[in-house]
Amino acid sequence: MRPYDPSLDDADPGWRDRFLIPPYAAPLDYPDAPGSAYPDVAYLAGNSLGLKPRATRDALMVEFDRWATWGVEGQLSGPRPWKDYHLALTDPAARLVGALPHEVVVMNSLTVNIHLLLATFYRPHGSRTKIVMEDIVFPSDRYAIDSHVGWHGLDADANVVRLRPRPGEDILRADDVVQAIRDLGDEVAVVFLSAVNYLTGEWLDMPAITAAGHEVGAMVGWDLAHAAGNVPMSLHDWDVDFATWCSYKYLNSGPGSLAGCFIHERHVRDTSLPRLAGWWGTRSDLRFRMDPHFDPPPTADAWQVSNPPIFAMAPVQVSLEMFDEVGMSVLRERSLRLTRYLRELLDEVAADLPAGAMQVVTPEDPNRHGCQLSVRFTRDIHEIAALLRDLDGVIADTRNPDIIRFAPVPLYSTYLDCWRVADALHRRLS
Repeated sequence: MRPYDPSLDDADPGWRDRFLIPPYAAPLDYPDAPGSAYPDVAYLAGNSLGLKPRATRDALMVEFDRWATWGVEGQLSGPRPWKDYHLALTDPAARLVGALPHEVVVMNSLTVNIHLLLATFYRPHGSRTKIVMEDIVFPSDRYAIDSHVGWHGLDADANVVRLRPRPGEDILRADDVVQAIRDLGDEVAVVFLSAVNYLTGEWLDMPAITAAGHEVGAMVGWDLAHAAGNVPMSLHDWDVDFATWCSYKYLNSGPGSLAGCFIHERHVRDTSLPRLAGWWGTRSDLRFRMDPHFDPPPTADAWQVSNPPIFAMAPVQVSLEMFDEVGMSVLRERSLRLTRYLRELLDEVAADLPAGAMQVVTPEDPNRHGCQLSVRFTRDIHEIAALLRDLDGVIADTRNPDIIRFAPVPLYSTYLDCWRVADALHRRLS
């Protein structure tokens, strides 16, 4: 395997100095482990939980101090009243996903948002009862979809169409998704898919699939958990009906942090749409009148149900400001450089192993993946991942039965991180 070339990081350093990188600690019974050559871990698990920006602590302390100084008066008074806090996140969140500001709101968690959105957009009637989704999907999406079908008194096995890759393939072809939607026709009520698949790292053709759903009269929504902050999107221009995403992966907002929500302007303007309402979703200028009737504004804010958790929003703002400053196009270019380098190294490792012992299943086409490379192994993935973590200081994550996911995140990952992954695998598997 080729040696590490420091000039790669010198020429393309990223923004690593803005983040806190976990230190590496060698096991007590193996103090000279290979990872001890480096002060920090090689962190390639940002697709599961992003690293902490250095600015996050200060942002939180500002709000802690305001709470101490203002108490309840901080809701309506002071330099930044909490009642309007979420508004500062709207514009940068919209730019992140290619939306108009009134189409976006930061609120809740991803799965809660899925439920709120389906309450509006899944309205089965007549023969139009089916939801189309992928079969290989994060379990939370499956549970949410099945529960909504059941909520309407329908059988999930009969009304949820779960698309699988062709036999012998790992990737769900966009053409097959489009054809399945067309074949189902006016039976489809909602198409709801993951923009970037959590297991394989595949980025689906969002515009083509959205258009196919609309051709048959269906609503089309997207789970952007692995897409937001990872790949460039234009939700408004692609005519997406609704979408939601978390912020603790590529957006580095902390464990369980708040999610984002997109609803196309043609829907937000229709204030008569059914929804699960709450006090915070009513018009802000009327909210404190405590009127008995719900009066939503013609914006995505109307899907809010509760007042926003300020201490969870502050880290989101830190992240969004960073994405605004750097820009998704710049991050995407660096992401492709890093993943191309890592894939080349992994191919070199695989060439020295028995055929099939290690295989990258993420599509090679740069238009079909983000920064995650999913690798299939014939050996026990949990044993491999534990060795990489404990002895080599390489942090990745496993997905049963045979996948380890490596994500060189363009904000903070380095070429050295990528090389350490390949070097460790070469030593552990050869």
